[in-house]
Amino acid sequence: MARPPPTPQYILRGSEAPINSLHFSCRDQDTPLLYAGSAKGAIHVWNLMTRRAENVLEGHGGASVIWLQTLQSRNTLISQGRDMKVCTWDLSEGRGTVRGSLLTGSVGFCQCSLLEREPGPSLLAHPGAEMEEVKVVDMSSGATVCSLKPDAKRGMLMCAKLWQPDSGQGPLLLAGYEDGWVSLWDVTQRSTLSSLQAHPQQPVMCFDFDPSGLRGVSGSSERTLSSWTLDGQQSLQLQESVQLVNPGISLLRIRQDRKMLASAGWDHRIRLFGWKKLKPLAVLQHHTDSVLCVAFSDHQDPRHRVMAAGSKDQRISVWSVYNEG
Repeated sequence: MARPPPTPQYILRGSEAPINSLHFSCRDQDTPLLYAGSAKGAIHVWNLMTRRAENVLEGHGGASVIWLQTLQSRNTLISQGRDMKVCTWDLSEGRGTVRGSLLTGSVGFCQCSLLEREPGPSLLAHPGAEMEEVKVVDMSSGATVCSLKPDAKRGMLMCAKLWQPDSGQGPLLLAGYEDGWVSLWDVTQRSTLSSLQAHPQQPVMCFDFDPSGLRGVSGSSERTLSSWTLDGQQSLQLQESVQLVNPGISLLRIRQDRKMLASAGWDHRIRLFGWKKLKPLAVLQHHTDSVLCVAFSDHQDPRHRVMAAGSKDQRISVWSVYNEG
């Protein structure tokens, strides 16, 4: 017998603007935190024990915050805003001050991607000033490692993800474009390894990629989720697709244990799928406007792993979903 869809554990209110980005910081933390970036440029730091905002960070001049990430040390936060800046925040000893910033030149919606490497410097991929351009920078020095621009006219860069293959070769980057194509780049060689058209005549609005399984999934403004893989020849191959009831996906996120996929829908709903076969698990309904982002917590204890969703309705819903499997 199918399990009924869950209801939110609780709702976080008070951002007074649409919630565009979410990031959990729970692992190795005495106090689990949720960072939420709003369309008014504020970053609310939610204490998940008290369910209250313990700090509000202002560093993007009122411009929408579209991406958030903490470094593994948890004392550094990186935020990206539509003011064309990426800010680095010092969070140590309760501080919340901007330590430095990087000017991207981009006013688009493509989120940054961070690759932390040990040994070696951390790398950040961010959209560049030119419409199709993605730049990779060394986080320790701020120096540009490379600028990647496709030969073909792909339209605007929509999404990007840096990752390090197990083979030991240099980092690779996946990029999704406005014309519906996804490309795999070799960062060291500054060359395209392969490309595929994941969404004919529709922009790639979002994707996520599982480096361990060499498998990704992308969404667009249409009703289709497209799954694709990377074979041993570094060639992207289309796999199965999933048809949704309503069009429009804002964000896709694979849970850290690679058992579940969550989608944030324009139809106000969050959809959960089994990652192995993209089997639909549940449709979560609470929000009264488009869901703009989803995130899974990184808590080490499965009993405290939750999922959060941010919406245009200015609320964050927090859910406990299928953690026993």
